[in-house]
Amino acid sequence: MSSVIPADALGAPGGSVQPDPQAAVRRRIRAYISENLLLDTGNELEDDTSLVESGILDSTGAMELVAFLEEAFGVTVADEDLVPANLDSVNAICAFVGAKLACAIRR
Repeated sequence: MSSVIPADALGAPGGSVQPDPQAAVRRRIRAYISENLLLDTGNELEDDTSLVESGILDSTGAMELVAFLEEAFGVTVADEDLVPANLDSVNAICAFVGAKLACAIRR
């Protein structure tokens, strides 16, 4: 994995870092899920809602989500990372991406 994080990985205009990078990561992940995975249910997605149990995320959606994470945040999602503990809720995805970004920064 490359240790270079894309300038726009945190969602800031022009690549500048926002004051709360974790909040920026969460916003981008929630926006992706809302725009690409949620059916118009009228319900607000809670950050701890199981995406699998609620029917929001299936195997195809998981692959699309992984592609988004890799492109948007410059992280590599290995086969062994494809577990519910990493991808089953907004909170889990944010923690997973945060850990990947922290590892990239330390390199």
